[in-house]
Amino acid sequence: MPRKRTGFWDRMARLVKFRLVVPLMRSRHTAEYSARGTAIGLAWAFTPTVGIQMPLVLVTWLIARRLFRWDFSLILGLAWTWTTNVFTALPCYYLFYVTGRTMLGRWDEVSGYARFLDLWQSFFRADQTLEQQVATMFDVLVKDWGIAMWVGSLPWSALVAFLGYRWSLKFIHAYRHAREHRRHVRHQRRHPH
Repeated sequence: MPRKRTGFWDRMARLVKFRLVVPLMRSRHTAEYSARGTAIGLAWAFTPTVGIQMPLVLVTWLIARRLFRWDFSLILGLAWTWTTNVFTALPCYYLFYVTGRTMLGRWDEVSGYARFLDLWQSFFRADQTLEQQVATMFDVLVKDWGIAMWVGSLPWSALVAFLGYRWSLKFIHAYRHAREHRRHVRHQRRHPH
């Protein structure tokens, strides 16, 4: 029988299911432990740090465990950083930029999305050396748009982390309740009174 071909979105849905949702369902830790991992991963995912988010989660995990005796699922934290990636980073960065400009009271200086994309694409021009690309990226992330992006990412990071925590708790509790109910029903069928 020929193998069914799957499209890009089908593969992405499978990736999300098996890398993000299934680990939530299979965790043997408390629901809060898993939900904290989701929240930390999402908090870092919604900052302008694509490319170094996973190391940042690891550092957060190490500091939280050693200094504060506070623990969370490192695996889930790492996995949830994937919500921002090469496909979603630029729209998120633009959202952070606009939010930051608004919070800083500079909404009249907000450039359009097309200009924003042009600037980001200029980082990867073939005629630039790596040093030039790094210098351009430094200028943008630290001097120009970076302040607005960092300021604008803070409310989004906090909001998404909070919602991720609440959703994870609700999801895990519901899943565990349904699993226990199924076990109870199977037990009743095997051992009727």
